[in-house]
Amino acid sequence: MFSFSKKKQFFTEEEKKRIVDTVQHAERRTSGEIRVFVESRCKYVDAIDRAAEIFFGLKMEKTADRNAVLLYIAMKDHQLAIFADEGIYKRLGQEYWNNEIKLLISNFNREDNAAGICQCVTDIGEALYSNFPFDNKTDKNELPDDIVFGS
Repeated sequence: MFSFSKKKQFFTEEEKKRIVDTVQHAERRTSGEIRVFVESRCKYVDAIDRAAEIFFGLKMEKTADRNAVLLYIAMKDHQLAIFADEGIYKRLGQEYWNNEIKLLISNFNREDNAAGICQCVTDIGEALYSNFPFDNKTDKNELPDDIVFGS
């Protein structure tokens, strides 16, 4: 006998729309790219290793300025990571990324996951804007803005 169960939805439709809108808004002022990847479980001991696998699997390193950022979340395992390409990572330094993770964890601890993601995306967008401002002559949206859901 087969059991068909509906895949758990981590966000309401409204929350999903708010996250995508936040990504789009953050990217309007920068040549940088932001992606959000959400799955149930992290298949790796270290979430940053999983984030790296996803980052390269989504070909995020192919952006012209090497300024793409992946926000990775494994909901059931309570793991998360931010993986930034070398162009933006080097400019901001490890302390910046550590602080963003702390802020995200703080929001998750209040069980306000969508708001935490939106705040993190907004912060990253501001950092990208400061380092890679939008140039309407050369910049284009290089990566999709939708949330990527894994298994």
